[in-house]
Amino acid sequence: MGTHAMKSASIFALLLAGTTASAAIAQSGGFYDLASVDRAVAAFTGAGIGQPGGAALPVDRRMRLAPCFGALVTTWYGTRQDNVLVQCPDPGGWRLFVAVSGNGRQDAASALPPAVARGEALTISVEGEGFSVSQSGEAMEAGPVGAWIRVRTSVKATPIRARIARPGLVIVPVD
Repeated sequence: MGTHAMKSASIFALLLAGTTASAAIAQSGGFYDLASVDRAVAAFTGAGIGQPGGAALPVDRRMRLAPCFGALVTTWYGTRQDNVLVQCPDPGGWRLFVAVSGNGRQDAASALPPAVARGEALTISVEGEGFSVSQSGEAMEAGPVGAWIRVRTSVKATPIRARIARPGLVIVPVD
């Protein structure tokens, strides 16, 4: 292939990349296409809008998001994984939190036999990078291994959420 043909191919590739990136920009206002956010969440969760494990509702079409030329970044947000964080990686980009209806992993976990019973005495371990602190407490809910439940350290204490590691032990992770 000659130099002129290679330059033409490179220019075509750049134009194609620009067209693909700008395809997500909506109508005349130059805003980001919100349907592509819905598609990104569905691809991330593996479930469509309104399905268990998918977005509870479509993204509100009244929002006006700035154009985003990079690929959207999706991650779980929250310890219960009941929201998806969608971010535009461009400098000064935006981010959205999309509520998920019935996380499929939590639904599957609820079918397992309980490892902790409501009212059961257990050990609450607060763990972070390089440390672990434990205290006795009480389960305010029942659940299987891996489930998140409310626990408290005393009758008057404010309940906190912890993940069941094994029967008799729950963990509160600290980032």
